[in-house]
Amino acid sequence: MELKEKSNEKIAFVAPLNVSLANAIRRSVNEIEVLAIEEVDIYKNDSALYDEIIAHRLGLLPLKNQKLKKGQIIEMKLKAKGKKEGSEIFAEELDGEVIFPKTPLVLLGEGQVLELVAKAGVGKGIEHSKFSPGVLFYKHMPKIKISSEGAKRSELAELYNNVFALDSAGRLIVKDASKADIDSEDLKEHSGVIVEFDDDLIFTIESWGQMEAKEIFVEACDALKENLQEVSKALK
Repeated sequence: MELKEKSNEKIAFVAPLNVSLANAIRRSVNEIEVLAIEEVDIYKNDSALYDEIIAHRLGLLPLKNQKLKKGQIIEMKLKAKGKKEGSEIFAEELDGEVIFPKTPLVLLGEGQVLELVAKAGVGKGIEHSKFSPGVLFYKHMPKIKISSEGAKRSELAELYNNVFALDSAGRLIVKDASKADIDSEDLKEHSGVIVEFDDDLIFTIESWGQMEAKEIFVEACDALKENLQEVSKALK
């Protein structure tokens, strides 16, 4: 495995893996339990937005993930009053652990009030997208070969500057093949440069903030393993 990028929010790596298995892991991201707002009791809403719109915006707020028992909920209160026309109400006004506190929720006019109680519980992305912890996607890792003739194709360093570069002698070299979204058909007018593919895949995992990107991949694999065990039991 070759690591291309690593942070709490994003991981990218290259690994030899069957596409069917890769797709199964990708889909298993939506089997991870994530905390999100499920229900909102609105007691007063003087804003220009309908109750349903505010509830929808609250439901999509990423919350710091917590392991809750089945049926357990967390209540978060919000009570805000507009101090002037166009007062911005942010997610930090919500009495709870919001990942991005400066997420705008609504504008209130002077004297307008928004009062509500939001109830959060755990769920899975297969039930609703608000429970998705992030996204996992992949593509084939290109193998780029440059012949002596292709080394003269300096124009490619300008056309695809994230993939190609020029060495000190002005010859074309590969800078980072993982950034390439091209194939030999795209380069047919630039002879001497060939793009091939094998079983190596570039995995990218991006987190919405509820958990680290690495944790998303591990838990997706665990969810897939658990589902396969259930299938195996059913077949015995």
